[in-house]
Amino acid sequence: MIIIGLTGSVGMGKSTTAQMFKDAGAALFDADAEVHKLYAKGGAAIPILRAVFPDVIIDGAVDRARLSAHLQKDPLQIEVLESFIHPLVGEARAQTISKAVDEGRKVLVIDVPLLFETGGDELVDKTVVVSAPALIQRARVLARPSMNAEKLDMILARQMPDAEKRARADYVIETNKGLDFAREQVQKIMDELTSTGSS
Repeated sequence: MIIIGLTGSVGMGKSTTAQMFKDAGAALFDADAEVHKLYAKGGAAIPILRAVFPDVIIDGAVDRARLSAHLQKDPLQIEVLESFIHPLVGEARAQTISKAVDEGRKVLVIDVPLLFETGGDELVDKTVVVSAPALIQRARVLARPSMNAEKLDMILARQMPDAEKRARADYVIETNKGLDFAREQVQKIMDELTSTGSS
């Protein structure tokens, strides 16, 4: 089975591209979705976050806006939070890999926003970066509810520049030329990887 690390900076269209890989027959592990589960009522991260930021737990779940406000005020807390969350996400990823192997999947896509930044590219066979011009990226992100320029700049400061990600990637998918074009690029990658055998 070939494991693809799918990444891209905020607003590049990564989630849509991940779904395209899934539609093309790949198994998918979405790190962001896993974090949402950890933050939901009954999630494994709730006791940890209650101990560190008691006011972010509302009705048994993490209030992401409150958590984001804490992290904006003190960015050093991001590393503390990640030191608790990343191992939990890693456990879920291992379970997904095991299930994909059992199902006989040829390709597994691991959707990770900070793939290169966390050294996750060392754990995959191929890397795919989703990319779009900076002006389009910024417009997409600032159109989101509860997003502002300051918050976007904080997110971008933690992410490797798009040009560097593109340079390090095995494949780059352009998402500013329409969904059909992106889908064609995904299918081309799937065809190439499944026809050359698996690792």
